[in-house]
Amino acid sequence: MPVKPKTNGVHHVGLTVPNLAVTLTFFTDVLGYQTVGEIPDYPAVFLSDGTTMITLWQVKDIENAVPFDRHNVVGLHHLALTVDSIDFLHELHHTLIQHNTLDVEFAPEPLGDGPTHHMMCFIPGGIRLEFIAPGT
Repeated sequence: MPVKPKTNGVHHVGLTVPNLAVTLTFFTDVLGYQTVGEIPDYPAVFLSDGTTMITLWQVKDIENAVPFDRHNVVGLHHLALTVDSIDFLHELHHTLIQHNTLDVEFAPEPLGDGPTHHMMCFIPGGIRLEFIAPGT
């Protein structure tokens, strides 16, 4: 008999970033997230798109911070966020390639053999972010 899951989905994802202000601007101005809280002394900001909450934490020692390396560091490989449609995924790609604080890894393309499409970018601070549009 299968074991019933003990959890009910993701409450939030916490990301440590080298420049809180730049990453916050990306999430609010480019992706439309709303600030739902903050701890200025930490410093940390809590953001939401109405479904998912993301916490951004300012790295304490930027000079000694280690950049993201998905091939050699245990932990977050990437964060994947859902968008409404393939058309919107293409619109978002157009917006992202015009944004000078991130690097688009690849443009929208099919994910495997199914109807779902995705794209990848590195947000300010180097964290890998995937956008997924479920196919219909």
